[in-house]
Amino acid sequence: MIQIYNRKTKQYDIEQVAGGNLLDALYTTGRGKLGLELLVKRKLYSALTGFFCDRKISRKTIKGFADKFSIDINECENKLEDFNSFNDFFARKLKPSARKFDKAQEKLLAPGDGRLQAWENIDKEKLLQIKGMTYSLSELLQDEKLAQDYNGGTYLILRLCPVDYHRFHFFDSGKCMETQKIKGEYYSVNPVALKKIPELFCRNKREYSIFKTDNFGDVLYIEVGATSVGSIIQTYTPGERVSRGDEKGFFKFGGSTVLVIFKKNMVKIDDDIIQQTGEGFETRVLAGETIGNCIYKKTK
Repeated sequence: MIQIYNRKTKQYDIEQVAGGNLLDALYTTGRGKLGLELLVKRKLYSALTGFFCDRKISRKTIKGFADKFSIDINECENKLEDFNSFNDFFARKLKPSARKFDKAQEKLLAPGDGRLQAWENIDKEKLLQIKGMTYSLSELLQDEKLAQDYNGGTYLILRLCPVDYHRFHFFDSGKCMETQKIKGEYYSVNPVALKKIPELFCRNKREYSIFKTDNFGDVLYIEVGATSVGSIIQTYTPGERVSRGDEKGFFKFGGSTVLVIFKKNMVKIDDDIIQQTGEGFETRVLAGETIGNCIYKKTK
């Protein structure tokens, strides 16, 4: 059972996990672990899943999935019958009114929908994956020099479930540089897997870019693939100016994660998120929601 903190009610909601029984079997049983290592974590499995989800026949699964997980179809730009495949629905666009990005420069906004955790004053060699398990930023980026620039900074994990809106956005205006791609496995990013697989983010397929923001300095923007995520699609143009709320990219089918890392003394994360993280809970957020504030003062 996964409990998620609800900022509006100040209560804990129980997460509905897509394929929860299968996840438990894969990561906690002997036979499941064998299947995980031989097939599920590999590119072939995710490619086959992606192939089906791209086919027209997969449209039949959309309504049942949306009903089971109470997805608000009224937020979508398209009607259910207009989606060409399950992946088309999975990477759905929302109406502009569904997610609003505040223009106030001092506000830090969530880059996407998901479950958020945040840590301040980080040790680059001991980033938390989940309580009790750490990994190295140097290994994640495969770049020791770049990782050193973010020692003592602030680190966000935004975990996206299969039921979430899977497009991610720029939380500030600025310019985003070229995406660097690192090959890897396709482990789930569900807490069940995070508790069982050491240095999972360093093992999975991932991409990162340096987002040169107007108000938060140079920020590491990292996307991590997961089981059944055949592709991480970047839709921005490297080096071109972007505005708050502009789309950066999207994930195809599967759970996935966005990591955002700031340099030291750039941001202050909201107290409730920090508190919940310290107690081992994720906080539910939506794209554009305020999650902190800028503390860096630019010199003229």
